[in-house]
Amino acid sequence: MLEQFEKIGQDALAELKDVKNAASIENFRLKYLSRKGLVTQMLSQVGQFPPDQRPAAGQIANQVKKKVIAEFEQVKNSVAQAQAGKTAELIDVTLPGVPVNIGRPHLITQTINELLELFGRMGFSVARGPEVEDEWHNFVALNIPPHHPARDPMDNFYIDDKTLLRTQTSTIQIRVMEKNKPPIRVVAPGRVYRPDTVDATHMFMFYQLEALVVDEDVSMVDLKTTIDQFIHAFFGPDTKWRFRPSFFPFTEPSAEVDVLWIDRNGKETWVEMGGCGMVDPNVFDAVGIDSEKYTGWAFGFGIERLAMRKYGIDDIRLLFENDLRFLKQF
Repeated sequence: MLEQFEKIGQDALAELKDVKNAASIENFRLKYLSRKGLVTQMLSQVGQFPPDQRPAAGQIANQVKKKVIAEFEQVKNSVAQAQAGKTAELIDVTLPGVPVNIGRPHLITQTINELLELFGRMGFSVARGPEVEDEWHNFVALNIPPHHPARDPMDNFYIDDKTLLRTQTSTIQIRVMEKNKPPIRVVAPGRVYRPDTVDATHMFMFYQLEALVVDEDVSMVDLKTTIDQFIHAFFGPDTKWRFRPSFFPFTEPSAEVDVLWIDRNGKETWVEMGGCGMVDPNVFDAVGIDSEKYTGWAFGFGIERLAMRKYGIDDIRLLFENDLRFLKQF
């Protein structure tokens, strides 16, 4: 039987010379080195020898096993290297590369960037503020008294008794006026939060663009002129829009800005873009600006509504569903 062990080793080494590819490597492994392979089974047969022959049988079996495994590993590595070289040679570097899908800014981000660029050309700087606000900046400094419906806990996302998610980017104008003296000319984009019922035109989280101008002799004419220039630059020179009288605690007089919407069926509808007005003197008093010397105006537009009007989108929910079939259109 010792001769049989040696023959298994000789046969294995002879067959290794014909191993040239991955398939033959696997066949060899299964025949000799797998759990039921000849070399493995040879080791299990050592116990069948008489006790006095077992040491010699075990020594021969181990020698055969080590030699076959060593040769097998060398052949396997050689085949792998040869295969890698062939694969590399098959690559034609002159062919066009495989196109890579590259992401793009979301439509809301595109709109914000366009708005900031447009107002930048009009001489506005950009201001930003925190989304988690205190009642002072969100209500008190904006002339919203404690009994006002806007402060109802059911109409806000309160974190604790004095802290909430901001309901408007007007909080940023307060922070700007606290730290800067007139003249002031800023726009402030950002997310705001209100527990509105979700429908085609409302979300509980949306984006606003706030604008604020404070200087001597600023009037409602300046506000209307700026909005007119903005709307015609953003939507097109033939866009129809209007002022509609309204009320806000932090502006007086106040107005809503509506833009004419023409849907795919040709139906005309006036759509509210946001509110505006002259800054109330109480707001100036809260931030330490002389309301006898300075006047100012402000507006807050819904960025989603601006995008919807410009690109003909009839449901705000489409902007937040992350459907690539929709987003790739912009």
